[in-house]
Amino acid sequence: MRMSIEFSTRVARAWDGARACENAQMRAAPLVLPASLVTALRAARSVAVLTGAGVSAESGVPTFRDAQQGLWAQFDPRELATPSAFARNPKRVWDWYAMRRDMVARVAPNPAHFALAELERRVPDFLLATQNVDGLHRRAGSVRVVELHGNITRVRCSAEGTVVAQWREPADALPPRCPACGAYLRPDVVWFEEMLPADALAAAEDAARRCDVLLVAGTSAEVYPAAALPELAQRAGALVVEVNPNETPLSADAGHVLRGPAGVVLPALVAAAFPG
Repeated sequence: MRMSIEFSTRVARAWDGARACENAQMRAAPLVLPASLVTALRAARSVAVLTGAGVSAESGVPTFRDAQQGLWAQFDPRELATPSAFARNPKRVWDWYAMRRDMVARVAPNPAHFALAELERRVPDFLLATQNVDGLHRRAGSVRVVELHGNITRVRCSAEGTVVAQWREPADALPPRCPACGAYLRPDVVWFEEMLPADALAAAEDAARRCDVLLVAGTSAEVYPAAALPELAQRAGALVVEVNPNETPLSADAGHVLRGPAGVVLPALVAAAFPG
């Protein structure tokens, strides 16, 4: 689907703002980009990207454990993000995710999100696979996005799996119910003890196998099966690039490691590869 002219204009303006912000940050702390990496990205016909919680954290989205604040501090997040937790206390789980949806609604995409949306427009074959559930990549203008862990802004029927666009909060102390079958509604995310959507994972794996360059940004590279994507790409001959302020298990094997926030590194890299 093509973006409307109005939406494209908004994204372009946001991208210009992101580059201006990035330029100011880079003047304070210059980033050295390997010429071979810039050349490889410019020449790439196929690019895949894997993003994790670090990218969203730069927008102010709390990481999974950071969301344990206030009344929720007493709970282990793993006790709030499983089918068994939902079966035991559906209202508690619903309320926790409602709080997190509220947080996501109050933040905005950052320069990293806009840089990846710009990169998509520059490359013939592109796929962005994200472990994040906040929908910020799409809000920044990315189109070819695979949400490996779902999307917290969506709600679906816990029985049929159908996405429900609108719902009413009931008067009783229970989650809202599916208008079609009456089952409880739940967030459209992947919980612990659940498998990733097969079609989403297959698309990400296919992109990793066929890409020329794989960018891995803001992820610890420890959560499988997504953490296996860099290895798939390397086996197929791709250049794997890690963007992370911290060392990860991927660092030793990546073709290039760019230390710094994704919101600084990615705009600089995209601007260097595709100036003007």
